[in-house]
Amino acid sequence: MKRGASRLGGWFTARGLKARLRLLKGKAVREAMPPERVAAGWGIGMFVGCTVPFGLQLMVSVPLAIVTKTSKIGATAATFVTNPFTIFFIYPAQCWAGSRLIGAPLGWSYLSGEVLDKLRQASVFSKEGLDVILELGGRVMGGFFAGGLLLAALLTPPTYFAVLRAVKAARARKEGAKR
Repeated sequence: MKRGASRLGGWFTARGLKARLRLLKGKAVREAMPPERVAAGWGIGMFVGCTVPFGLQLMVSVPLAIVTKTSKIGATAATFVTNPFTIFFIYPAQCWAGSRLIGAPLGWSYLSGEVLDKLRQASVFSKEGLDVILELGGRVMGGFFAGGLLLAALLTPPTYFAVLRAVKAARARKEGAKR
């Protein structure tokens, strides 16, 4: 391995992220389905990524993509809007906004402090994790889901239309190059 190179192949560098985005775009363009179905899969993934708790998202998004015959690649990739790095920023903001939507406002310091500390201890797949989540109570969970629906309403349509446009444009360029 080169000196200074990471085992992740530069995933956390701007160049590594751009390379992975190009790879995903290439896979989306090559999928053997209409552009609308490719974009719909990405929309499903974004919606699920915003509304379903981290750790359960793929168990929801992939079956939805299979049932609706949309892009499984997109349904998987778009859920990563929430990931181990972003949830510590997105989830408190999501709960804060959602708690205001349902009329049970929660304080920012409570959400970014005590709630995050509890969530760091939780594993969705264990009894202890479930106990921690239940201990947070209805206000936090209601705020999470209401905020998630708001976030999904804001991010899902632009995701669908951006992917639709990108796939159509890339396929048109590819067709033009064949002529």
